[in-house]
Amino acid sequence: MASTSVVKFTLSSIKPFRWWVVGQVFVAIVWAIDLSLSPYLLKVMIDRMPGLLLSDAYEALLGPALLYFFMSLLIFGVFRFYDFLWLHINPFLKRHIGFVLMERMTQHAHHLFQDNFSGSLGNKIKDVMSGVPDLLKIAIDRFFSHGLALLIAIGAVWTVNIRFSIALCVWVSIFIIASLFLSRKARHYSGEAAEVRSTVVGMIVDILSNMLSVRLFTARNGERNKLGFVLDEYVKADQKRDWFFLKMNGVYGGSFVIYQGVILFWLIQGFSQGTISPGDFVLILTVNLAIMNALWNLSKDIINVAEIAGNITQGLRIVLSPLEIDDKPDARPLVVRQGEIIFAQVHFRYRNAEPLFENKSVTILPGQKVGLVGYSGGGKTTFVNLILRLFDVTSGHILIDGQDISEVTQDSLRTNIGMIPQDPSLFHRSLMENIRYGRGGATDAEVFEAARKAHADEFILALPQGYGSLVGERGVKLSGGQRQRIAIARAFLKNAPILLLDEATSQLDSVTERDIQEALWKLMQGKTTIIIAHRLSTLLHMDRLLVFDRGRIVEDGSHEKLLAKGGLYKTLWDTQVGGFLPENREPEEV
Repeated sequence: MASTSVVKFTLSSIKPFRWWVVGQVFVAIVWAIDLSLSPYLLKVMIDRMPGLLLSDAYEALLGPALLYFFMSLLIFGVFRFYDFLWLHINPFLKRHIGFVLMERMTQHAHHLFQDNFSGSLGNKIKDVMSGVPDLLKIAIDRFFSHGLALLIAIGAVWTVNIRFSIALCVWVSIFIIASLFLSRKARHYSGEAAEVRSTVVGMIVDILSNMLSVRLFTARNGERNKLGFVLDEYVKADQKRDWFFLKMNGVYGGSFVIYQGVILFWLIQGFSQGTISPGDFVLILTVNLAIMNALWNLSKDIINVAEIAGNITQGLRIVLSPLEIDDKPDARPLVVRQGEIIFAQVHFRYRNAEPLFENKSVTILPGQKVGLVGYSGGGKTTFVNLILRLFDVTSGHILIDGQDISEVTQDSLRTNIGMIPQDPSLFHRSLMENIRYGRGGATDAEVFEAARKAHADEFILALPQGYGSLVGERGVKLSGGQRQRIAIARAFLKNAPILLLDEATSQLDSVTERDIQEALWKLMQGKTTIIIAHRLSTLLHMDRLLVFDRGRIVEDGSHEKLLAKGGLYKTLWDTQVGGFLPENREPEEV
């Protein structure tokens, strides 16, 4: 993402806070005026002192002295006003940006979250949230205020001798040109360092999230080596950036010394020739020292700006990347009256992969209960994900009650579908909140009833805090079966007209599974239901079974019909051990 996009995003972000920003600009203007006005008042007082009678000192010096005091008082007041303004900008601007970015993130296609560490994505959002206010502060406090102060300073030293103004202009021009030239590389190196840092954070979060696996497979050394390699890359990127900044500071510092030496020589020369007064001497040195100090700080801020801009660029590159799956401008809500699902000549392939579905056409009738079976990788989960529009088809159409799902809003599509995944992920919130996620407006009584139907209340009520118990990140405090029951409770609470189950009871004990299967059967009544199951015995009561093999539906019919046919389904049924399918298909064609 180009730097212009960073500026554009920053400007759009601060728009709701424009009047507070105007207050910051006012403070910057006052500071810029004071930078040259206070030295000028000192010059006036010093130039009046030589030959001044003591009886006239009060009258001659009181005016500029009072103005000097007033400016000091004004600067103190506007700086406190600035602090007040910043309290009303910084936290609320971060909140606004965080809200905007997360709103955008929730609209991205599913594969974005599969291809990136969640910790890395979170770190990028944090970088943008903190970076934009910092960028705003530097832009006003440094670039604007120092630029205005420089113009006023040029006018102030002009009153002494034009060559001082010319020298100041030349030195500042060299400084600015060098800064603009060097800042491009600085931003590049900072962006590289930010990207590597995000990778490091993402890997650390990934290791911490999978600590149980690290321990079970005694993989600490392997993970340490992998992390060490990434940290080495981080050190290299940081060093490359910092070495460049060291050279930048050398250029800036050298120019400061040369400029200061020339100015001192001219001042001494002019004073010896009588063309420079003591007040002029004070004015030039004070203004130049103030400008040099301001620009020296500015050179450090250029480094900060380069790093901040790099961090923001890296964050926005992902967050504001084009949406691969988006609602059309005229998208309308999905209306499900019957629940018929049609795949019409659907083609689909994952990125950089062989086509999975080619010219797939199948119709699932309203209220029909359909089981999907086949070897792992055959396309069953992809079939379900396409109905949910977690991925878009390459060509063809998926219709629900005659409505193309690409033409309706995604929210309305998923509102009408209840999904129970094989490995449900929970929020680090209370059990009550996690179950109520199925339907946000549900009452406590409705949540309790859904939990009872899912046989989740049995373990929930045994917990010290009951429904108020926190489940840990991704639900790590619960067993796999308990998490699955929470997901089933959500489905009961949602009560959508279309139901999708992906190994929904695979992690339950036999007794609990039998009880929940009975409850799920009641939930399925009147709903179009699609079930993925490796345990074929759970599909005996389905109206229909679709047998998948490498992206193709090779068989379609009831359990009895498919057994009698003697094809792939019968092979799967005969080779089950304990009710499970073999993990891999045989090398030869079936």
